[in-house]
Amino acid sequence: MTLLEPGKNCWTIAQADTLSLLIDGENYFRSVRQAMKQARERIVLIGWDFDARVKMYDTQHEVEGPLEIGEYIDWLVRRTPELNIYILQWDLAALKLAKRGKTLLQVAKWLPHPRVHFALDGAHPTGAAQHEKLIVVDEDVAFCGGIDITEDRWDTREHPDEDERREQPNDHDAGPWHDTSARLTGDIVKSLSQLAEDRWKRATGEDLPQVCSQRHSMSGKSDRTTAAPTLSNVNVAIARTRGATEDQDAIREIEALYCEVIESAQKWIYVETQYFTSKRVARALANKLLEDDGPEIVVVLPATSDGWLESQMMDTTRSRVIEALRKIDKHGRFQAYHPVTSSGTEIYVHAKILIADDRFLHLGSSNLSNRSMGFDSECDLCVDAKMARKPDEAERAIADCRNDLLAEHLGQSVAEIADHIQQSGSVIQTIEAAGQTGRRLREYKHPDLNAVQEWLATNDILDPEGSEEEWPSISFA
Repeated sequence: MTLLEPGKNCWTIAQADTLSLLIDGENYFRSVRQAMKQARERIVLIGWDFDARVKMYDTQHEVEGPLEIGEYIDWLVRRTPELNIYILQWDLAALKLAKRGKTLLQVAKWLPHPRVHFALDGAHPTGAAQHEKLIVVDEDVAFCGGIDITEDRWDTREHPDEDERREQPNDHDAGPWHDTSARLTGDIVKSLSQLAEDRWKRATGEDLPQVCSQRHSMSGKSDRTTAAPTLSNVNVAIARTRGATEDQDAIREIEALYCEVIESAQKWIYVETQYFTSKRVARALANKLLEDDGPEIVVVLPATSDGWLESQMMDTTRSRVIEALRKIDKHGRFQAYHPVTSSGTEIYVHAKILIADDRFLHLGSSNLSNRSMGFDSECDLCVDAKMARKPDEAERAIADCRNDLLAEHLGQSVAEIADHIQQSGSVIQTIEAAGQTGRRLREYKHPDLNAVQEWLATNDILDPEGSEEEWPSISFA
């Protein structure tokens, strides 16, 4: 029996021949390059942001074609005369084009191009964002997760303190950056293709030309360009958020799915999120902490939000949520961390992923923020191992995903993490046992904790009747 239910907490469910977890930008860009190179008819790229200047470095393989994504797209359409490429970007994010001279020139060059199509997406409520990150290649391979093809996203899994390959066109290095996405094959790609077609139609009023068939060389194959934890022959739910418009009611499938997956958890809930301010998700986690024999809950997030305005708006609320959960955690089952390098440099967490027990894997574009739950346009995926063709194999693969993420953060091997969790029965103990040297997870501490605790003494942020005014709606990445 599964809790995944189309029309309630997801849009549809479809079979994936493979779902590979791509951890960090280098693995994502490598896999995207490879899939795009195999394209024969159509590539659709939908994103919050797009920067044609981004260099898609690969430290493991010899790169074929230009490094920059804009030049790579030109190279692809020259070598494959029947290929069309469609790029859809959130309209307000396009304001950045004025500061990206080369990207602006590249887009201007594409506007009259017969086979490269660039459009802006304004089909959302006023103030909302098109926040999905979706790439569909023919109907063979799709990518869905938290990574845009834009600046500051590329990094290796080693997250060095300094890396000249992270240097952006403006000579800026965002520093170590942690992210996740997924590569999918099988029938699920047709569903994601339908979602992309609908998004393009809403934004432009135009229908995308149909792909003739699933006949290309990447169909059904796992990605051999990166060693990624891979689930095989699993059903995948697609869940959405859409803000209400004149012609469409609000869609809150992602919020419902998060809460029901959390409610189902028995042993562990492992979360990586850029923001942690969703009221309903916080309450769902609180309910699990109030259980006498509930699951451990580990949240990995950045030490502070990216950007001054986001930090001002989001970090205070996040601190209040974390301290409120700590306050009701009478059994020592909740902990929040942020990752750092061996020298103590903060690693920015942009990933959006939740793993419950060894059963549920939920990832996508949504942050644990109120905007992502009910206002912006989001696209998430969820796997229930119980629905897989071989549930035991799916459970092991989902555990591998969690352990691989922890292994990166703690500078250990996946086998070491798996052994320690098996022996201790605790994710928190596994993290604490890793010590305070090398790459590690550092306990989250707010710099103004006394102010947070003082506020909590007179306000209950988890109160269902509490004021909505304390919950900011801002979220930009």
